[in-house]
Amino acid sequence: MRTVPAYALKEKDGGFQRTEIERRDVGQNDVLIKIEFAGICHSDIHTAREEWGSINYPLVPGHEIAGIVEEVGAGVTRHKVGDRVGVGCMVNSCKSCENCLAGEEQYCLKGNVGTYDSTDVDGTITKGGYSTHVVVDEDFVVTIPEGIELDEAAPLLCAGITMFSPLSHWGAGPGKRVAIVGLGGLGHVGVKIAAAMGAEVDILTRSDAKRGDAARLGATGFHATGDPEVLKSLRNTYDLIVNTVSAGIDANRYLGLLRRNGVLVNVGVSPEGYRVTFPALATNRRSLAASGIGGIAETQAMLDFCAAHGIGADIEVIDASKIDEAYDRVVASDVRYRFVIDTATI
Repeated sequence: MRTVPAYALKEKDGGFQRTEIERRDVGQNDVLIKIEFAGICHSDIHTAREEWGSINYPLVPGHEIAGIVEEVGAGVTRHKVGDRVGVGCMVNSCKSCENCLAGEEQYCLKGNVGTYDSTDVDGTITKGGYSTHVVVDEDFVVTIPEGIELDEAAPLLCAGITMFSPLSHWGAGPGKRVAIVGLGGLGHVGVKIAAAMGAEVDILTRSDAKRGDAARLGATGFHATGDPEVLKSLRNTYDLIVNTVSAGIDANRYLGLLRRNGVLVNVGVSPEGYRVTFPALATNRRSLAASGIGGIAETQAMLDFCAAHGIGADIEVIDASKIDEAYDRVVASDVRYRFVIDTATI
């Protein structure tokens, strides 16, 4: 075992504190990564504030990790010392179920091992990227290509793949009209990716505040949905809608915006769920779906795509001592569009 600095939440209302945590020794198939940057995801906040259930303390969040390989195990073939690498939302899986063998480790039938606050195969509780170093099985480490700065790449390990996976799966591309609901940490990356795929992309959000940002990011249309007449004017318009917001939406009204065979995909987690009527789905043979992150191969494909198209997250880099402040600002929607921790300040 080795001891490394980290920022941890030792109790629910205690705030983040600098501490030291243990990382396992580098095993046969392990990679030791010196973390350079760690993104702050809204799910970190939900977890830290026990909004998704009880957690294990001390909690070290962070599943948007970008860094440099410092050491590799004797059996490692995919990565070498000095490589630019990333780690996303999972660090292990059973590797043997139907979904894992298909390269969809995120849907491991035995449950994948999350990057933090998850029980690893050795029984230990995982600790995430708000730290200086992490040891990860090479199968769950991806290469960050040249062409993306490490700080701008970090949020792609969650936000990027969360948007890339449904856009790719449901065929966003030339000739397709795509709408993204919400222009935040997820939505702003989604606009860039969908536009680079060749789709015509609209933003649907409640106010006009981010109209200029939407155009800069690549959106061809912007609609402030606070006016109920706006959604009426958009009926039968889109092939694909990706909903990124965590608040409840009127799913029936958004389904009404879909063309024949259109799909409304939810990647935001609504605490209220969705009430859907049969006519809303049956009309135009529409579908309501949901999507999580992608598998490791798809995450690598996303990074390669983003590098080829010059896509990175819009970020604000902070010192580790500002994590609590950043959490409050995320909840207040006071960031454009992702906070990233400079781990040199840990």
